[in-house]
Amino acid sequence: MPEHTPRGDGTTATAPVVRVTGSAVIDGDIAEIVGQPLPWERLQGATVLVTGAAGMIPSYALYTLLGLNDVRDAGITVIALVRDLDKARALLGSVTDRDDVVLVKGDVRERIELDRTVDLVIHGASPARPALHAANPVDSIRANVNGAFGLLDLCVASGGARFVLMSSAEVYGQRADDGSLVGESDYGAVDILTPRASYIEGKRAAETIAVSYHAQHGVPITIGRFGHIYGPVMALDDGRVQADFASDVLAGRDITLNSDGSARRTYTYLADAVSGMFAAILLGEDTAYNISDRDGFISIRELAEAFTHARPEKGLSVRFAEGVDLSRYNSVKGQGLDDARLRSLGWTPHVGLRRGLDRTLAWHEERAEGTRS
Repeated sequence: MPEHTPRGDGTTATAPVVRVTGSAVIDGDIAEIVGQPLPWERLQGATVLVTGAAGMIPSYALYTLLGLNDVRDAGITVIALVRDLDKARALLGSVTDRDDVVLVKGDVRERIELDRTVDLVIHGASPARPALHAANPVDSIRANVNGAFGLLDLCVASGGARFVLMSSAEVYGQRADDGSLVGESDYGAVDILTPRASYIEGKRAAETIAVSYHAQHGVPITIGRFGHIYGPVMALDDGRVQADFASDVLAGRDITLNSDGSARRTYTYLADAVSGMFAAILLGEDTAYNISDRDGFISIRELAEAFTHARPEKGLSVRFAEGVDLSRYNSVKGQGLDDARLRSLGWTPHVGLRRGLDRTLAWHEERAEGTRS
């Protein structure tokens, strides 16, 4: 039976009941995604390869496709490409035992061999944590460049399968911190002589490789440039502020900022981001889309405060490390992603920041409770 689910704009939408993962939080998210008014029939009977399938965003893409099978009898076969089978089974759980999931071990830095053709490739395999780019820059750039070539060759061999690249807001490079929202053609400079550029230039190269295959081989492509994403399955030791703040709140610690917290970015809830990606895949005619929620364009300080407000019963506060100069705080410093192109497709975030932070914490609390029981 369908149930009425609150939307981010205060209205309600009818969402089906989904039981893909066994997590009330994640299954609720997937129900809202597959309940969106998108032309899901275009995926009917498709064979879809999801790379990096155990990762944060790719796993939600996987769950969405399985939710379509359960709710809409979509007949989708999902090939889940992972580097470590045991780790993937631990992260994805019983999902890997489903008949409509084929778990495949592979590394996009090397040639991917499949025993079947595919209709759609959702490419999410890429080192994402900032610490990895500094420690293993060769792996970062190789995964992005070799992965793009290999998977686009697979699309050609499959007769023109659609290629979807999970790219990054980092492709925009360094721009003035003037509080502006960055559109899809607003590129800045990149210092290419640093190991950190391995990720940025790798994503930029992957986008150009995709465009080149479209021009030369006619491969249909969709590029999603993700901003700062948070949500369930986010690792608490990820190293980015949204993970650090979640970890503090869950542990009952005050959040301590090592800066004045003035930098602003667009923070987008995972389910909103994934529904945006599918809107771009199924409705988009442009090549690239910012996958972000402009309503989540806030400062680090405001994000920290929002995290503490998500669990007011803990009485937590936001503190500043010794030596931080608060007299120079600039509330408009920073830049976020402009989501106007994505919204032009009819997409709107259905969760939003306040409810997204609550669901993020609820998923971790759900897991902790399950471990104790």
